[in-house]
Amino acid sequence: MTNDRIRIGFVGAGTNTRLRHIPGLKAIDGVELVSVCNRSRESSQRVADEFGIPKVYDQWTDLVEADDTDAICIGTWPYLHCSATLASLAAGKHVLTEARMAMNATEARAMLEASRRRPDLVTQIVPSPLTLKFDRTIREMIAAGYLGDILAVEVRGPGNVFVDKDSRMHWRQDRDLSGYSILNMGIWYEALIRWVGPAVSVMAMTSVNVPRRLDAEGALQAVTVPDHAEVLCRMAGGAQAHLSFSAVTGLARVPEAWLFGSEGTLHLDGTSGNMVLRGGKPGDKALAEIEIPAGKQGGWRVEEEFINAIRGQEPVTHTNFGDGVKYMEFTEAVTRSAESGKAVALPL
Repeated sequence: MTNDRIRIGFVGAGTNTRLRHIPGLKAIDGVELVSVCNRSRESSQRVADEFGIPKVYDQWTDLVEADDTDAICIGTWPYLHCSATLASLAAGKHVLTEARMAMNATEARAMLEASRRRPDLVTQIVPSPLTLKFDRTIREMIAAGYLGDILAVEVRGPGNVFVDKDSRMHWRQDRDLSGYSILNMGIWYEALIRWVGPAVSVMAMTSVNVPRRLDAEGALQAVTVPDHAEVLCRMAGGAQAHLSFSAVTGLARVPEAWLFGSEGTLHLDGTSGNMVLRGGKPGDKALAEIEIPAGKQGGWRVEEEFINAIRGQEPVTHTNFGDGVKYMEFTEAVTRSAESGKAVALPL
């Protein structure tokens, strides 16, 4: 497909879809927003009215199978990502799916295998956005030997909040809706993959500090996703990594990531509210900010990359299904380790 029109249907129109994907796709020449199916007819119609989408479907399967679309944007909770992706590929549609990729590694691998059977179709996962500005610079500095041998990695995801015992149940706290991912673990591990590659073993401890919450209807439900996780990893390159993710660490100085090497240190510091990259070498008295030229700064271009890939103008890099499988296997390994008390080898 070249610059012909590309017709998009939306299976689910959650917050990120409405804030980013719909406006981003709508702004691209030759892209038509054709259809939407949300969790209810009423919410579907609201999205259609807000963005001028002409067709509303009551069943997402009907939307996917209809001949009025070329590509499907999946903006549901993770429980439907695998089914909607497989159905879309079977119908000959390109797929952009919201992160988290799937519920578990088995679903993620099924999605990857289905995409490989249809190399003519583009598949993409919405990427981790937190480090896009810095990823290229960090990779280039590592490749140039700034760190020497990478020895240790420290990551503390956003979590400078006190435990909230009174808020209603969120879908991210229900494993039946969100799968194995815990808090923002997946998006930070995805960033680590970009910098230093995947882990080869995982050891984890997790906790649920508020075991029950009221759902939207006022019924008491069990919280099945931890609100605190500590993870030790052995990375493929030999470094040891410590990752911490929490919704109970009030006033903690987070988020941040440290890369410690034999010849230098890099620190991605978000504790002030704005991410800053700093570095230091042996003999330095303190870390110094690393200025990134505008031409090297990455940014959000998910929708543009998806459409360009369909048109054959560039490959999907942020994020392809292969990397999605890696972070899904990692998040599942964390849960397996926490439940068994044993280290888990990767890949699963």
